[in-house]
Amino acid sequence: MTADAPHRIDLDLAERSYPIWVGAGVRHRLPEEVARVGARRAVVVTARPPEWTPDPGVPHLVVPARDGEHDKTLSTVERLCREFADFGLTRSDVVVSCGGGTTTDVVGLAAALYHRGTPVVHLPTSLLAQVDASVGGKTAVNLPHGKNLVGAYWQPRAVLCDTEHLTTLPGREWRNGYGEIARAHFIGAPDLQDRSTPQQIAACVALKASVVAADERDAGLRHILNYGHTLGHALERATDFRLRHGEAVGIGTVFVGRLAGLLGRIPDTRVAEHEEVVAGYGLDTALPPDVDHDDLIALMRLDKKAASGLAFVLDGPAGPELVDNVPEGRVREALAALRDTRPVPAG
Repeated sequence: MTADAPHRIDLDLAERSYPIWVGAGVRHRLPEEVARVGARRAVVVTARPPEWTPDPGVPHLVVPARDGEHDKTLSTVERLCREFADFGLTRSDVVVSCGGGTTTDVVGLAAALYHRGTPVVHLPTSLLAQVDASVGGKTAVNLPHGKNLVGAYWQPRAVLCDTEHLTTLPGREWRNGYGEIARAHFIGAPDLQDRSTPQQIAACVALKASVVAADERDAGLRHILNYGHTLGHALERATDFRLRHGEAVGIGTVFVGRLAGLLGRIPDTRVAEHEEVVAGYGLDTALPPDVDHDDLIALMRLDKKAASGLAFVLDGPAGPELVDNVPEGRVREALAALRDTRPVPAG
């Protein structure tokens, strides 16, 4: 990574606007952001070791957490809310998340529900969480039926994307984040591959901030942020999360390129670009051989966007847009084109 100066991106939502800081050492801004909230106490929910969990500058309780989809449940949210209550947290105080995308989602939902809304500040510590999960106010947990089916919109008061946290990530977690960066190429943030990591994060955050500011509640434009996610979420479920979110989204991005090509929405060169971009980030571009297409289609029908048949965000002449009632036969053709002989990566 380079020694880029910190970037500040503001998400403009009138009285609910907030800053997103990206750069080395920005976690040390936490006391300043807590003071700006006006909180007297804090609960810090952290999946990181003590040396990587900053002091919020007010009396606080530290609650350990674990990153990972298997803890992204309503029972985890209840446990956190009980911790808040035992500590005597009020809606005038603040909750701080410090961890990856799962921690951001679960803590955000707990803050949204506790006292019908308690301020939250996010310190995302994975590349995936910094480029996507921590920004935009979507909080959710999973059900056995599908991903992110129980949630709320609850905007944070600030997001601190400290790139120093990324120095501890294993290689696979870098690839996990690259899946979201790769899909950004097709929704408004192209040609990021040769930029520094802070610049990649800032570009993805700026894109997401502009989309959320225009469509906070997913009425239309915000659907484009789910590019590659319909198959991605299904793959996560079908592999019992052996595929990480970003890995699955990378494959999902190649899939929607092929599907858009089969539907005549984009030319062959653009279809090929999907595979080239995803592969350029070191990501797999094919389906694992041990996933069943019938299972994937059934899971994709449970997607939150699928109000009318199978629905996908697809590239086209006017750019990406949500397309309903995609013929199942075309979906199966696109899946069949993503063959591979490699096993699903170990957890």
